[in-house]
Amino acid sequence: MNSFMASLEGSKEEDGVKKYYLCPISLQMMRDPVTVATGITYDRESIERWLFSGKHRDCPVTKQPLPRELDLTPNHTLRRLIQAWCVEHASDGVERFPTPRPPIDKSQVAAILDEAMIPQTRMSALQRLKSVVLESDRSRRCVEESGAADLLVSIIREQEECSDGDEALAILCSLQLSGEGLLDLLRRNDDLIGTLTSILSQRNDQSQAYALLLLKSLVPVMSPVKMSDLREEFFSGIVKGLQDKVSRQATKSALQILTGVCCCKRNKVKAVRAGAVLILIELLLGETEKRRCEMLLAVLDQLCGCAEGRAEVVANAAGIAVVSQKMLRVSQLATAMSVRILYSVAKLSPSPPVLQEMLQVGAVSKLCLLLQVDCRVRLKDKAKEILRLHSRVWTSSPCLAPQLLASYP
Repeated sequence: MNSFMASLEGSKEEDGVKKYYLCPISLQMMRDPVTVATGITYDRESIERWLFSGKHRDCPVTKQPLPRELDLTPNHTLRRLIQAWCVEHASDGVERFPTPRPPIDKSQVAAILDEAMIPQTRMSALQRLKSVVLESDRSRRCVEESGAADLLVSIIREQEECSDGDEALAILCSLQLSGEGLLDLLRRNDDLIGTLTSILSQRNDQSQAYALLLLKSLVPVMSPVKMSDLREEFFSGIVKGLQDKVSRQATKSALQILTGVCCCKRNKVKAVRAGAVLILIELLLGETEKRRCEMLLAVLDQLCGCAEGRAEVVANAAGIAVVSQKMLRVSQLATAMSVRILYSVAKLSPSPPVLQEMLQVGAVSKLCLLLQVDCRVRLKDKAKEILRLHSRVWTSSPCLAPQLLASYP
């Protein structure tokens, strides 16, 4: 121990701070130094974030594998030295950080969960559990491993219209369960999707946002059978989430949900019946942010994969116009999505009024212009195919400028 302390006291200083006081991950002064099995010391928050991200199971410095059961030994000696250094340099504006509290363990979490099962103490227990979950990655993992997720689901199910249910829903989202954890939760709670669906139509804005966030995480782990069995109410709830514009995060979650579940024709039709096409077009009309435009166009492109979706686009007075407007104005990806939508309409729903509208709103002109700009070859080929499909109608129209007509394929 004496040789260890001597090495610390004599270590080289970098910008006035001894290098052994700095965490090898964050390069910041350690507030809660802990030592892993390889003998290297890190700040607790940094090493827990490194390990609990799910991407690493090795020591960042030595690259040696670490045991599956995480064993972090508090380095009290180093912490006291760092605190003493802070006191010594107080005149330089350095503040001494408080001694960290011991991390919560499973027995303490179990006691909180027991209180959450009693109606009289449920809300206070949930509030304490929420503060534990938000404390650190380690605390969040400890709560997850204690089986809290199933209890939270049961509270949400039983208290759908009460503040207890809202608090439980917020905690379940904050747990950030892994894909494996979400899959197990879905298997054990077969009615979870239905419970969250009812929240979308009944609860307040904050609960609606949490429900959308949780559904977004659940969609990737749904089985094909469960996905194809999603009810009409599910799609109505997602569309309502888009329409209500609770928050940008909620809108993004709703779009990601639709992207994930509309991979099969059956669900595309359900989404169209729920009014998704109308809402997507309305959102596109006022949207200028690049990423959101791309997501809106991507979902609209998916829905144009069914006849019902294309019919809604061409029936909407702003449908073809807004898609044409986004071409060459947002990004290459948005342009590609717009061309795909126009291709679906021009090839599969080419009525004379639709073709005339494509001319009048500038869709044909944009496609001709696309052939003159620098873009991917596949995109140009798609545009050429659209123009060739109806060349007899469009090349004889006065709506097409002569300079664009010259580039007509």
